[in-house]
Amino acid sequence: MNVWFGKVAVLVSLLGFIFIRWPHGNRMGSVRIADDRKGRLEVGLLIFAALGTTLVPVLWMATKLFEFADYHLYPTPYVLGIVLMLIGLLLFYRSHADLGTNWSVTLQVRENHGLITSGVYSTVRHPMYTSMFLLGIAQALFLPNWIAGPAYLVSFGTLYVLRVRTEEQMMLDQFGTEYEQYMQRSGRLAPRLRSKVRWQCRSLVPLCLRVRRVFVLTQRHETLRTDE
Repeated sequence: MNVWFGKVAVLVSLLGFIFIRWPHGNRMGSVRIADDRKGRLEVGLLIFAALGTTLVPVLWMATKLFEFADYHLYPTPYVLGIVLMLIGLLLFYRSHADLGTNWSVTLQVRENHGLITSGVYSTVRHPMYTSMFLLGIAQALFLPNWIAGPAYLVSFGTLYVLRVRTEEQMMLDQFGTEYEQYMQRSGRLAPRLRSKVRWQCRSLVPLCLRVRRVFVLTQRHETLRTDE
């Protein structure tokens, strides 16, 4: 496939992200900050994330800086990347819509901040992070470059790992027991498996092991018969 397919996909992903976030960013500035925990680490993480999610892909599209790391673009990963991008953008939009003015780009709590546990937040505490991981995987699939392709996942993944515990502690400090209970019934990036489902999954493990053992013994028996 022509590399321009990858460039168009990157452009659509970036413009979709900006189009969805822009009005929420403007609205955010109208609500006063009640608790600000943005430190040097947080600022550094935001800059690093911006490099990988925005600057590096743009440089790949507009310059030949990373041309040495290009590889051929194939239809299957490209189509899969497009599908994940569309799902990611849809979840990104829904996360912003459900969170409303409670959203902040950094570690801040706004005045009259409410704990949102409805919509996409009913079973997942950080669906916006989930959407960005989907966009990162999508970029790695449809951007055919060994540096610019995974840049989104690497930079945003670093921000997530170093930020999420601090963010959840901030929410615990703000909402206390209410947030603790919310944590128990929700997952960070995906819905929690219910205890019954977990039990059923675990009960399948011994069965799978027994089936595997029977298969191995059958194969050995067939091998011995062949040798005879």
